[in-house]
Amino acid sequence: RALRHLEALMIVADRDKLLLLSGSGEVIVPDDGILAVGSGGPVALAAARALVQFTTLPAPEVAREALRIAAGIDLYTNDHITVEVVP
Repeated sequence: RALRHLEALMIVADRDKLLLLSGSGEVIVPDDGILAVGSGGPVALAAARALVQFTTLPAPEVAREALRIAAGIDLYTNDHITVEVVP
């Protein structure tokens, strides 16, 4: 009962798929294979899209740099970034 109105978002991915899961049970598939959540999400999303379009950076570096850009703009985005890649 306490979690009935859970306002949460989670990004989940494997080698082939990227999904956004909401606390209400919605499953969203991005059109361009890029997702971002949180207060700095729109900034990170724009940065990631630009990096993917105009560079050849691997996905972990795109994520790291997009978060750095968002942290420089959004007050609530943390700049202590850890990107882990599961083999």
